[in-house]
Amino acid sequence: MLGIFKNNLVNPPEELNSPASLNSSTKSKLPNEILQGFISHNPSNAFSMSFGNDALLAYSPSIKDHRLFCGLDNMYCAFLGSLNNLNNLIKQYRLSKGTNEAMFIIEAYRTLRDRGPYPADQVLKELDGSFGFVIYDNKNGTVFIASGSNGQIGLFWGIATDGSVVISENLELIKASCAKSFAPFPPGCMFHSGHGLMSYEHPTRKMKPMPRIDSEGVMCGANFHVDSQSRKSTMPRVGSEANWATWGSQA
Repeated sequence: MLGIFKNNLVNPPEELNSPASLNSSTKSKLPNEILQGFISHNPSNAFSMSFGNDALLAYSPSIKDHRLFCGLDNMYCAFLGSLNNLNNLIKQYRLSKGTNEAMFIIEAYRTLRDRGPYPADQVLKELDGSFGFVIYDNKNGTVFIASGSNGQIGLFWGIATDGSVVISENLELIKASCAKSFAPFPPGCMFHSGHGLMSYEHPTRKMKPMPRIDSEGVMCGANFHVDSQSRKSTMPRVGSEANWATWGSQA
């Protein structure tokens, strides 16, 4: 899976961008070069979707690794892993029995976006399993990323040479694309275009960047951890008339 989003859609933490990338022997790449690298790793079954100059999603199917892709009503989801309680979630959301994880995530996101009866962190806490996903909402121009709390599905994110945010489960692809400006996407966390990075396990705590030093002794993009000493206001509960797309301005 590969997602590339221009910085007018995604404003990543500043600490993800490492000054060492400018002097690295491995230079960061432009989005079209990154896409070609992804396709070269998956020459037989990779496909991609571009949304103007702002967003790009690429995907290669794999039954072994349980990768799924779904597009519905101008929303697109790339999902990795599995949900142990999918059947219960399907009943809870009153979805059809053939709904897979990627379809469910889109429906859960739609519910949050359009009706917002619960905070996003509460919805994600209900997901039992190992997972990582990226949603691009082409209607609203928003990106939503989340990773399971057990950390079994690793996601990585970084900064391309034009400032775009790159996310993938393929660490080697991220390294080749982002030079030193990359880091693991923190487990148990979510990122939304309008709100930034937060822990859905500990939504009242701020995220703290920790400098990450690679095997060459060079500072790379930071790791992000929950700051147990901090406290912030949570995303408020809102009524059915509220639109979750305004989450960022409400928090």
